[in-house]
Amino acid sequence: MGEAGTIEKLAMWGSADYTIEVSQNQLHSGKVDYADLGAAVYRKVCRTDHSEPGFCVIHLGFNTDSESLRGLQVDLKNNLARIHRARLGKDFVCWTAGRFDQQESTKLHRDGGPEESLLVLGYEPSEVRSQLAMADFSKCAGDLGITPAEVLERYNPMFVPGEEKLSPYMTALTSFDPTRPQIVVINNSVAAVGSGSLQGVLHTATILSPLPHHRRVINSMMLASVPLGTAPQVSEEALQDFVTTQDVKRRY
Repeated sequence: MGEAGTIEKLAMWGSADYTIEVSQNQLHSGKVDYADLGAAVYRKVCRTDHSEPGFCVIHLGFNTDSESLRGLQVDLKNNLARIHRARLGKDFVCWTAGRFDQQESTKLHRDGGPEESLLVLGYEPSEVRSQLAMADFSKCAGDLGITPAEVLERYNPMFVPGEEKLSPYMTALTSFDPTRPQIVVINNSVAAVGSGSLQGVLHTATILSPLPHHRRVINSMMLASVPLGTAPQVSEEALQDFVTTQDVKRRY
């Protein structure tokens, strides 16, 4: 998994299954249909079974700047919440929001947080070479007749045996391009199948060439699936600050 090139051989899903293109002309002309974009993302990511990937990559125009990227993330959050309320009678609220520079490889993991949650990750263009991959541990759980939480307990993906157990369920994001702005949305849930619960995936990043004097900036939002009326952990004022701030934390 950690060796360059190995990750590219993993393909449970094809790139056409999880990639969404938003052209530069659409962005600059204001012709992006955010309702349609939200619907496409919701279908691919907010699955309640295993018939969709549980993640997507949204390609944006190469000239999309950092603040516009973060604004798109907030617009997407609002549209996903609207659809979620209509379809499942639940809300998506912002649980965390922050910006960080990360140049360390990670093992397969979920980001903690509520049992049902999404990650909306805005990647800024970077010279740091990196690869992303997903593992459908929820489908693995269904095939084994156990819950996703039990998969993490019995087959910890931080160790080689667990990683090998999940290898048939891996997909390398071959359309992910670190040189361009893009948004990656990940179903970060760990809920068991049933009652319309969201079915999550694990994610991993491999940094092929760390560059200490360059940045690999990720604008991260976690959305929690919660009962209607639940207050967000991130206020509207804090969310606006997330869109406009120049601060970036270095994550190790």
